[in-house]
Amino acid sequence: MPGLEETAELCQRARELQRSFGQTLHIAAFHHDVSELELSARVSPWDERAPGHVLVELFDVTARHQLDRESALLAQRGVSQRMLRQLAHEIRNPLGGLRGAAQLLERELDDPSLHEFTRIIIGEADRLEGLVAGLLGPGGRPDRRLVNVHEVLEHIAKLTASAAPELTVLRDYDPSLPDLLLDRDQLTQAFLNLARNASQATADSGTLVLRTRIATNHVLNARRYRLVALIDVEDDGPGVIDEIADTIFYPLVTGRKDGSGIGLPLAQELVNRHDGLIEFTSQPGKTVFTVSLPVLSEAEIEANQAS
Repeated sequence: MPGLEETAELCQRARELQRSFGQTLHIAAFHHDVSELELSARVSPWDERAPGHVLVELFDVTARHQLDRESALLAQRGVSQRMLRQLAHEIRNPLGGLRGAAQLLERELDDPSLHEFTRIIIGEADRLEGLVAGLLGPGGRPDRRLVNVHEVLEHIAKLTASAAPELTVLRDYDPSLPDLLLDRDQLTQAFLNLARNASQATADSGTLVLRTRIATNHVLNARRYRLVALIDVEDDGPGVIDEIADTIFYPLVTGRKDGSGIGLPLAQELVNRHDGLIEFTSQPGKTVFTVSLPVLSEAEIEANQAS
């Protein structure tokens, strides 16, 4: 059994060398909220008068490391916001002049066949303006209404499947998940970005799993909530490459040649606006992006915004 074998080895080394040894252990946790426990193990000789006896100390550091990971993600969010704004301004500033110049040029052209080229310029300027809007995301606080997350996910499933007919989409929904006070448009965009990434990771021909669960007494963003909705977007692609694993939520960071590196930071920003967080685990054949959203009443949301 993983963990026990490693601990037995530590005990043997401590007996033979009469020294203390420490190691980090990962063991399976049979709990709906935590799939794996991270333990700090320390094994020491018990007493010179009791040869062969050792003292084994196990400390659960799962929660502490979870907080460390969340803090790192929140720090990335701050950097991402600044980078997104700077990049958006750099792109937006010349767009108005470019579009206006193309419109003036079109009026001066006597040959109507040349209008095609000015319309291409105008069309590309409009496309870039849309990209800038996507970089910044919808402004202001979320317009929260009661939303059935499963209805949103079904919409995402249909959009993703229509764009990738060879993709297999599986559902694993928890019927006990309550309706949430969310901005439907913002969360739809966040889930759509995650689903598109998952589909593209499998070359649009693998398996996408949409999964929901409800967690109780869950710590999120250094706060403990009575209920938290956990929404997984899972794919069976090759996984996130190690080189970008720590910076994947920064703008322009991508593991695909044709990727923009905008979808994940924008999704993280939209989820953060709902007091939530996106985390991920990845290995070849199984990558899971988990969206955690607290289940809050209107009064709790107002209290959070005031704090």
